[in-house]
Order: sequence, then C-alpha cells, then structure tokens
Amino acid sequence: MIGLVVNPVAGVGGPAGLAGSDGADVQRLALARGARSRVQERAVLALTTLAERHPGLVVATAAGAMGADAVRAAGLVPRVVAPALGVERSETEAGDTSRAVAALAADGVDLILVVGGDGTLRDAVAGLDVAENPSGAGTDVGRHADMRMPAVLGVPAGVKMYSPVFAVSPRAAGAIAADWIDLGGLPTDEREVLDIDEAAMRRARVDPTLYGMLRVPYRSGRTQARKAPTPVTEAAAVEAAARGAVARMLPGIRYLLGPGGTTAEIARQLGVEGSPLGVDVVLDGTVVVCGASEQELLAAIDQGPAQAVVTVIGGQGFLLGRGNQQLSAAVLRALGDDPLLVVAPEQKLIDLHGRPLLVDTGDPELDARLAGHVRIVTGAGTSSLYAVSAPELTP
Repeated sequence: MIGLVVNPVAGVGGPAGLAGSDGADVQRLALARGARSRVQERAVLALTTLAERHPGLVVATAAGAMGADAVRAAGLVPRVVAPALGVERSETEAGDTSRAVAALAADGVDLILVVGGDGTLRDAVAGLDVAENPSGAGTDVGRHADMRMPAVLGVPAGVKMYSPVFAVSPRAAGAIAADWIDLGGLPTDEREVLDIDEAAMRRARVDPTLYGMLRVPYRSGRTQARKAPTPVTEAAAVEAAARGAVARMLPGIRYLLGPGGTTAEIARQLGVEGSPLGVDVVLDGTVVVCGASEQELLAAIDQGPAQAVVTVIGGQGFLLGRGNQQLSAAVLRALGDDPLLVVAPEQKLIDLHGRPLLVDTGDPELDARLAGHVRIVTGAGTSSLYAVSAPELTP
C-alpha cells in the first residue's frame, strides 16, 4: 500500500526570499509578499505519474489538503486514515504531519510519499518514532510488536532540501512509487534527515543537524544525493572561480546574485554586502535590492537587462530549484535567451562523476529549454561546458 502526506504550506517562503517556510509568522509574511506554495501541484504531478501506470489505485492518506485533495486530483482513490488538521484549527502545523505519518505507519502502509522540504521530512521522522513507540508518545496510535516501519520518499516541494531522502523531481517520485508496486518493493538505504535552523540560516549560519534516519527506496539517478559542503581547502579554487565570474560582468547589467558560498565570494570581490542566503540585485557594484522576492526580481528585470548568477549545489548538482526558488520560472523567462551566469570550482564538477547538473523550476517547458549544456566559469581564465538535465522530463 502506498501512502501520501502533504505539507500544505511547504515551499511558500522560497519565492518570498525567506530561506524557508517554518513557522506561522514566516508563512503569513510570505503570503503578504505575494508568494504561494506550489506543493499541491507538485503532489499531483507525482501522483499523476503513478496513476499512468496504476489507474484507480487506492492511496492511504490524510484528509483534505494534507493528501486526499491531491489524490483525487490525480484520478486516484483516497482512503483517509488521518485527519488533516487539529481540532478547530484552520492551518496545519508540524505535529499534523507527524500524526499523519504515524497513522499511515500504524495502518500498514509500506511506502509513504511525503511532500515538502527538509522540515517536513523531519516531522515524518518524529511520526515514525510515535508509531514505533506509541506507549511513550501519549497517543492512541497502535501497532503490532513485529511491524516494520515503512519506507519513506520525499517529494521535493520545499525550500531547503539538503537531505538525501528526496526524489530528484515529483515525476521521479511517482515513477519510484510505481516501480515499488510493480516489483513488490525496491532496494532501500538508511539515509539521513538533515535540517537547518531557519532563523540561524537567515543570519548566514548554515549548520545542518541530523534528526534521524529514514529507510528510502533507491533508484540510481532518481534519488538525490546529500548536499556536500565546500571544503575549506578549496577556498583558493572558489576565489579563482569567483574572480572569473566578476571579470565577465558588464556595466549596466543587473546581476541577480543567488545563494551559495561561491556567489558570496563574488559579492566580496565586488565589495558589496548582501543577504547571505538570499538573491540580491547588484548593478555596477551596488546592491539595489537585498534579499529580493520573486516579485522584486521581476520588477528589477523590467528596469533593464539582467542575468542570474548561480552556482552548483555540491554533491547534488542542482542549479535551480533547491534553495533559490526566488529565481522562479517567471523570473528566468523574463531574463531572456541567456538567463544564467553559472560559476563553480572545477572540483564540484569532478565530484559529480559525470552526472549531469539538474534544473527543477516546476515548468517542464522551461526546464527542457535549459537542458543540454551550459558554460560554467571555473577559474580566472577557465570555463567548462557541462551537461544539464531536466529530471522532471524523464521519470
């Protein structure tokens, strides 16, 4: 039996430039900035892929926006085993995700798709802890002593997705779930669930904490790797790559400087101080918008020529769709035919062992346009042509 849990507010903070979506105050601020969560459409996309191979499948889930709505929208049949919200509340909270996962585990589901980001998967870990130790959790969730905990697969729909528990795209998640049914299960790995304190993250303190392990179905090229930090010993390579990017910057161009250690070095060399993990608009050596939202980036592009400066997430290979959702499909389309200046030390490319870079904007047509090859600035006078793939197009 396949199960589904959706975090209805996952990812809303990304387009708003808030580095995450944890907490009701952050979610309200994101909505006030014109952002919206795309979690339901990403959940439906995963389930539609599953439905193409298993029409009419019954999916165990939570009520309403936490699962049943997406199951119905994909043409599948929901079997509700958990409520969507706490009593007399209009918004979901972390405990709702945990309770829904615990209920699915107790119901005997063997693979749970959890739609959200790192924080949502952290709540899933807590839910499995409840299912495994019901007497110590103060809950009526029950289970047999010999019950094996279900496998869990993250469907990427959040802002922070550093944990290696996610499929590379919603369609990939749906395809893995279909394979799970066809083959009666798949090989699984015990993988870490990592999360970052968002308040500290907004102060540029990126210290991932391990919150537990999940048994994750593995498919080569379909399940993402863990984000790898840039080693201190690569500081000189990062400095050289940044110098190469700065040398290519032209006057009169608005550069949308994305998050990352390499782009932070570009800012340092330009002599500007922006938001450590946001997207800043830099024009002729001056920050004109700091920590811009999607709407602010669109407004900046309207004022003149612009280009986004992005780097590669070490270990995972993502260019777009992980931690830089302000650079949305709408923003990238507005940038025109040459939207990206990509910069990364060569070792990051070597460490991918030939795996392509990945783009996941949520717009399949745009992802297809960005796929192929991209020139990456790797040093003061060097660059590499490297393959780019759109995983959403190849389940």
